[in-house]
Amino acid sequence: MTETALPTLSIGQQLLHSTIRLECQNAAGGRSSGTGFNFSFEIDGVQVPVIVTNRHVFGDAVTCGFSYTLADDAGRSTDKHEKFSISEFNKAWIGHPDPAVDLALFPIQPLVSMMEAAGKRAFYINLSQGIVATEEMLAGLEAIEDVTMIGYPNGLWDNVNNLPIVRRGITATSAAKRYQGRREFLIDAACFPGSSGSPVFIFNNGSFGAGGGFQVGTRLMMIGVLFAGHMHTAVGEIKVIPIPTSMAPVPVSQIPNNLGLCISATRILEFAPVLKARIDSQKAKTPEG
Repeated sequence: MTETALPTLSIGQQLLHSTIRLECQNAAGGRSSGTGFNFSFEIDGVQVPVIVTNRHVFGDAVTCGFSYTLADDAGRSTDKHEKFSISEFNKAWIGHPDPAVDLALFPIQPLVSMMEAAGKRAFYINLSQGIVATEEMLAGLEAIEDVTMIGYPNGLWDNVNNLPIVRRGITATSAAKRYQGRREFLIDAACFPGSSGSPVFIFNNGSFGAGGGFQVGTRLMMIGVLFAGHMHTAVGEIKVIPIPTSMAPVPVSQIPNNLGLCISATRILEFAPVLKARIDSQKAKTPEG
């Protein structure tokens, strides 16, 4: 499986090819969908590609399907896609080192092997560590910024072109502040089941406001990952719950009020020591020569 970032793709097009639709199934046969995105860590000078999403998306899944666009021999999109499923998935994914952080990742090597065995390649874009907004970058943002969220709300997607759905909104709380004392912030955007794991970007193409002025150019940074939302219950209570992933029809008893909770994207980088330890362990078990 090869990351493909062709120069003919605009930034917006590349972002659309960075996400992936996830379909999970638990031991009881229950199915759920969520959003993941392709991300690459640099560990000891080597790129380690993974898929990042919420911990509750992978949850109790025993099987997970990944819908990838296929590439031709030159690395161009064929506009065709195929779902590849990993079994015994509960043994394949890694939770964030802090159990209270609703993030998880899946190293894609099993998918690489599966596709290579079938003589196929994938067309996708890896988000890099450099796209993650640093604390300094966050501090330079306005308290209210336009945001772009990409994912699969209610499991919806362009199933012909294998493309996600883009939603726009604003930061409802400052991304530079710790909402309720946690490395989280709120966005004012439509957040529905299936959106769990959606990357949240500041993406200004052409011009943007900064420092009380106006700048010409393009600005792109990932500031967070959606993981939960505020809901009105049928009896009028307001509760914070993980964005549901179930694909089964349910009675309408909870109504989103379009306030999504996002984990700061900087927390993704906290996986790096975990990945390095796993890689070092695997090297130690491999006979030299």
